[in-house]
Amino acid sequence: MILETGLAPIFATAAGLMGGVVLLAGLVGGASLTATTTSAMCQTQRPASASATLCGQFPDVIPVEGLAGPERGLIAAQAALLMRGVPYSWGGGGPDGPGFGIEHGAHIRGFDCSGLAEYAWAKAGARIGGHTSTQWNAGVHVPRDQIRPGDLIFFARDPARPATIHHVGIAVDASRMVHAPSTGSTVRTDTWVGDPYREGEFIGVIRPVS
Repeated sequence: MILETGLAPIFATAAGLMGGVVLLAGLVGGASLTATTTSAMCQTQRPASASATLCGQFPDVIPVEGLAGPERGLIAAQAALLMRGVPYSWGGGGPDGPGFGIEHGAHIRGFDCSGLAEYAWAKAGARIGGHTSTQWNAGVHVPRDQIRPGDLIFFARDPARPATIHHVGIAVDASRMVHAPSTGSTVRTDTWVGDPYREGEFIGVIRPVS
């Protein structure tokens, strides 16, 4: 896990460039999107155990129609970061937030890796599906040296075979991701670059498009 102080400057700088960003309250009726401030989301949706470090840094509301790629990525990254501390639940979570999973996650309300990714990007107005196989095809492939916040970072048992993808994280920057690792853990931020396990399974990066 990284120091909280390492995250705020990333988003503060981006917010200055964009003139402010928002988090979206979620899909309403399966169709429309409602914009809300980060502060409002922190008060109404953020689990008590998650960190408040980034809450309230982006106060301006921007209509979803006016958001471009970088802004949407920042929204997705921020939404995922606000879920830190939520339990891992196999098959759990989706566009509306944490949910009960299946099998050994059936009694745990939380997220698995793809559920967290789906939730984060729903807040940015993109439907990417709830499974890594769908999410791998939900956008454009991005070179590793061009990763930006919100991009989806995928890992596979055999990096030559997309069919073996088993994990996804949401980029915080070029070297860190927020993800739901495994049963018994919680949503957290980790450095994946330089980690032999993650490096050995890295298969690629997708930037979702709506």
